[in-house]
Amino acid sequence: MGDAGIRFARIFVILGKSSLKKMEAKTILVTGATDGIGKQTALELAQMGHKVLVHGRNKAKSEKAAARIRNTSGNDKVEAVHADLTDFDEIKTLAETIKARQSRLDVLLNNAGVFENEKIILPNGLERTFMVNHMAPFALTLELLDLLKSTPGARIVNVSSMAQSGSIDFDNLNGEKYFDPYNAYAVSKLENVLFTYKLARILSDSDVTANCLHPGAINTKLLHAGWGMGGASVHQGAQNSVFAAVSPEMDMKTGLYLVSQQAVKSAAISYDRKVQERLWEISLKLKG
Repeated sequence: MGDAGIRFARIFVILGKSSLKKMEAKTILVTGATDGIGKQTALELAQMGHKVLVHGRNKAKSEKAAARIRNTSGNDKVEAVHADLTDFDEIKTLAETIKARQSRLDVLLNNAGVFENEKIILPNGLERTFMVNHMAPFALTLELLDLLKSTPGARIVNVSSMAQSGSIDFDNLNGEKYFDPYNAYAVSKLENVLFTYKLARILSDSDVTANCLHPGAINTKLLHAGWGMGGASVHQGAQNSVFAAVSPEMDMKTGLYLVSQQAVKSAAISYDRKVQERLWEISLKLKG
C-alpha cells in the first residue's frame, strides 16, 4: 500500500467512510506536540490534510518536530509555535502570535501535561504540575477565545485522564499543606474536567464547543515518570484526541468527557457547579 493508501486507511479507521465525505481542512493548534501523544496527534491530523500548529516549549524543539511531521505527512501546512507553559507572559505572546498569523482557529487541543515527582515552585509562585496542567490551558484558552469565536464550529479539546481525583482541596492547589505527586497530577486532571464543563456553559450561546477526554494508558515519558510502566502505543493514544478534534460526529457536541470515542461519566465532583465556579474564580485571579 502506498503512502496515500496508508493515510486513507488510517482516516477511514478513525472516522468511518461516511464521515470522510464531510471532512474539510481545519487549522489546529496542538500543545505539547513535540513528543508522545501530542506529536502523534499532530502527525495524524497533518496526514489528514489539516493545517497544524505544532507547539513546543522552545523554538528549536518545536521547529524540529514540525519539520519531521511535514516530512512524514507530506503536508507543508505544518507550522511551529513555541512557549514555555510555566510562564504566563510566554503564553500570552504565543496567543498574540497565533492571532497575528492565523485568520481562523478551528481547534485548540490542550494536550501538554507533566508529572512531577517533586514539588517545584515556579518564579510566579505556582506549583509546576498545577501551572502546566491546569493554569496554562486555562490561560491560553481565554487568550484565544476571540479567535475561536470568530471561527464557525470551533472546538476546544482538553486532554484530561481517568486518573482524575474525586476531590479537590482549594487550600492545597500549590501543595501548601502537603505535596504528593500522584495527588497533584490527579487533581490537575480533575481541574481539566471542571474547567471544560464551566467553559462549555459559558460558550453555550456560541457555536464553540468544549470537551475533554482520557487518552488511555499510553507508553509515554509521563507514564514512565509517574508509574514506571509502559502502555499502549502513541497511535492508540492519539485516536480519542483526533476524534474529538475533527470528527463530524462531534459537531456541536459540548460539555462531554470522552473515553474510547464515547461520552462517559467523569468524577462525581466534576459536575458540582459550585466547585467549577470556585476553580474558575481562583484561576482568573492567578492568571491576572
